[in-house]
Amino acid sequence: MGAILFDREQLRQADVPLFSPSHWGERARPVGEGGRGGAWFIDAPFGHSVLRQYLRGGVAARFSRDRYIWRGANRTRSFAEFRLMRALHALKLPVPRPIAAFYMREGMRYRAAILMERLEGVRSLADRAQVAGRGAPWEETGRLIARFHRAGVDHADLNAHNILFDATGQGWLIDFDRGVQRIPATRWRERNLKRLLRSLIKLRGNRSQDDVEKDYARLRRAYDLAWNRGY
Repeated sequence: MGAILFDREQLRQADVPLFSPSHWGERARPVGEGGRGGAWFIDAPFGHSVLRQYLRGGVAARFSRDRYIWRGANRTRSFAEFRLMRALHALKLPVPRPIAAFYMREGMRYRAAILMERLEGVRSLADRAQVAGRGAPWEETGRLIARFHRAGVDHADLNAHNILFDATGQGWLIDFDRGVQRIPATRWRERNLKRLLRSLIKLRGNRSQDDVEKDYARLRRAYDLAWNRGY
């Protein structure tokens, strides 16, 4: 037993094969950067897209790589992320547009996947930081995060792979799995920012931790200024 949510402005109908990379054949290419695998670039008739299957990491993956405990359709990872992204898109926040979400229940467990718009010509902050160092968009990142936090977006995994910029400086956030909208509060905002700093240190490459922390300080100053100004 399963179900699909989809955007009727982008798809006339949706069925289960859409969420299988084998359905797309040569039009599906694995995404290499970040994450746990389970994501593909799809050259679909309705536009360039990203297909992501929900996979477990860490110790939990030893028991089940792609099954989650069933707690109701509205609490499936795919439906929750689809609806959050729709809400953020409606607020004109820079996120990929969700196309469709799917779950398949098997007893007291389920597996799930989501299909969304692919952002073209973008590079992650992780990549930009390793290549450009101090020339990476630190201030722009701080302002971008503050904008999402103002809207109450608590990102569950705010790491440097999930912050993207194009050549014009336009930024986006991606991967809202387990994210929620809530009343802006100091505790969860600080948790998001500390998660990002840990990510930047882990992905620093040949750069020293001191250099990374100095760049993060630029990001944080821009964040605080934007937050205090209310945007």
